[in-house]
Amino acid sequence: PDTLKREGKTQKDISERIGCSQSAVSRHLSGKSVGRKKCGKKRCTTRRGDRTLRKIVEKDRFQTLGDLRKQWTESGVETSRATVHRRVLLNQKQQQKRLTWATEKQHWTVAQWSKVLFSDESKFCMSFRNQGARVWRSGIGPSPQSSSGSGHLFSLCSVFCHTFSFPQTSH
Repeated sequence: PDTLKREGKTQKDISERIGCSQSAVSRHLSGKSVGRKKCGKKRCTTRRGDRTLRKIVEKDRFQTLGDLRKQWTESGVETSRATVHRRVLLNQKQQQKRLTWATEKQHWTVAQWSKVLFSDESKFCMSFRNQGARVWRSGIGPSPQSSSGSGHLFSLCSVFCHTFSFPQTSH
């Protein structure tokens, strides 16, 4: 709007051109829109609350979302399960690394991408008995709760599935 105003356009012309109300253009040009109340939903957590959640996650990385939410609520943050899920995804350093990687590859050609091997690895854990507490451990041996070496809470089987996509080559 500022550039259009310098070109001699009226507020009405500017509003029609950029697709907003004339009053919005007026507020912008007069500086009255600065410091106004923001629209949209307010954040339900603070940065401090987010740090608290990260500490809860670091104590036990195999907790369910429900357990994480319960502990976070006990620390004074009332929120939904979906919010917990969004908050524990990526930290600032991980976000920056992903952005850097994407920026570096932004202008790659199809020929460059065709030389990349795409893979996906998924781990599936299957419980053979759904009673008792979950024990997430690797290796073979007695359960940490069993002093005699017998009577595991349940058996755990892990299966790794690998998916590979090979580039198409023309003959």
